[in-house]
Amino acid sequence: MPDQHTPCGIELPQVFFDGPTDMEHIRRFAMQAETLGYDSLWLQERIIGDFTMLEPVTLLSYVAGITTKLKLGTSVILLPLRNPLQLAKAYSSLDVMSGGRAVMGVGLGGGHLGSHEDVFGYSREGRVTRFTEAVQIMKLLWTEPTASFQGRYWSFKEISMEPKPVQKPHLPIIFGGHHDNALRRAVKAANGWMGAGSSSSASFIREAARTRIFLDQAQRDPASFHFAKRVYLAVDKDRARGEKRIREWFARRYKNADLGPKVSIWGSSAECVEKIQEIIHAGAQHIVFNPMFDEMEHLEICAKEIMPHL
Repeated sequence: MPDQHTPCGIELPQVFFDGPTDMEHIRRFAMQAETLGYDSLWLQERIIGDFTMLEPVTLLSYVAGITTKLKLGTSVILLPLRNPLQLAKAYSSLDVMSGGRAVMGVGLGGGHLGSHEDVFGYSREGRVTRFTEAVQIMKLLWTEPTASFQGRYWSFKEISMEPKPVQKPHLPIIFGGHHDNALRRAVKAANGWMGAGSSSSASFIREAARTRIFLDQAQRDPASFHFAKRVYLAVDKDRARGEKRIREWFARRYKNADLGPKVSIWGSSAECVEKIQEIIHAGAQHIVFNPMFDEMEHLEICAKEIMPHL
């Protein structure tokens, strides 16, 4: 297969609407993804819901043991619902177990499904402060022999956490988000930003341009910041059938069938290539394919018919 210009990852099967969780399907998918030349596997987080969706750090820890090269990413962990000390430990452990392949994507949550802070005993008030403090704490625990922190929500003195991540100075952190304030936070504290799958290509183009302005304002080297986009994708020459299946999937996953056609890319392989190239021309340095159905088939099609042209 020809060398690809733009690195591509793919969503690991994580959601099972019908029937039991199929670990054999996950195993075969992960191992085949490595064989086909993908650079990474990705997961999302939804803790509360009425369908099976596996917890991402746990699942990536399993996948770390059956793969050797693929980066293992989340986009995004709902950081306001997480304790940063426990999460730092989990990701550091994942990085060690995988030989330095972990990538952490974090976001505020909310959006189409809400983030359920009240259920977890948190107030929505101060969620941005909790988010920024959590990022600071994780970086300290990953890089300092003993760490101290004084904040609004967490305070501690001279604590240690081992093991440290394999990747130095720490494993990559990417942010999600759409608001200008979220993009500015990414420029200030993250290694990169990933456009959500539940946002359109036009939104990515607009938000990436805004982020480049914020990089310039912050006098940050653009080469130190990474742009990526998750793409909900359905390769189907029958466009009407493809749209119907997209609507069905979004109705179950997001409780919003109309959102699907607004944000997804679908059609023939050639049509999908053309639409993804628009995202790349807008600055995406990494594409994460997110098939909604026929996962094994899309794994092959994306590798053989789409990736070589990006």
